[in-house]
Amino acid sequence: MMCNVFQNVRSRRREEAHSDLKRSQSPLAPAAAREWRDGDDLPWMIELPAGEFVMGENSGDKYANDTERPAHRVQFAEKFALGKFPVTAGEFRKFRPRPAPEEADDLPVVRVNWHDAIAFCEWLTALAGREYRLASEAEWEYACRAAGLGKEITATQANFLYDETGHRIGPGRRTPVGSYPPNRFGFHDLHGNVGEWVMDTWHSSYVGAPMDGRAWVDPGSPCRVVRGGAWDYLPRLLRSSWRDWRFAVERADNIGFRVATGNLK
Repeated sequence: MMCNVFQNVRSRRREEAHSDLKRSQSPLAPAAAREWRDGDDLPWMIELPAGEFVMGENSGDKYANDTERPAHRVQFAEKFALGKFPVTAGEFRKFRPRPAPEEADDLPVVRVNWHDAIAFCEWLTALAGREYRLASEAEWEYACRAAGLGKEITATQANFLYDETGHRIGPGRRTPVGSYPPNRFGFHDLHGNVGEWVMDTWHSSYVGAPMDGRAWVDPGSPCRVVRGGAWDYLPRLLRSSWRDWRFAVERADNIGFRVATGNLK
């Protein structure tokens, strides 16, 4: 699959505006989600219940694009857990001591490609005794849609750089994880700060997408999905349904990842 066919998706970024999710598409937040971690200096995890939601284009969103269509219902038969925060530089240094030694431990790790993220998950699996992996794109959006942020994301709710008129309002850099309020599930930084690798390979629409929440992977594709927007983005690119891709070998100063697991003890 030649991902550069879809390069125009990226070039249209500043032409696609946002409106956040409607409640009809949001999963209901649990009264008290269980939080845990498998050891000191390892990622905090939040369990998500089995359930269903509508993934993709929000009804009435005039800024949605074809990569978010068709909206479709996804059902999770089993609960799973997702990292409360993006993996931090401090956590990643437990795996690889050398990267960015000058960076604060609580910043989200960046300049990691998709293969680096997979290697971290494999290391964490061996260390913790349970399987860790990247989230599927559906799992990521299910967690994100607990946000309840209304129609517009503000600079008090997420880390992004410019408002919709082009005025700089953000800090212009990554911020420590947890600097902004959590969503209703308890997750931080799903909107903004750093984009996040997920397991899925890139597809230019949801035609044929799985309905059970599993990752949609075409073996041999060099392109992987990135979700969430980042510190140097416009708020329109922080929408819950917004999608992007990168070559799996790419590293960037605005892309990190968070871990997931379906192995709940």
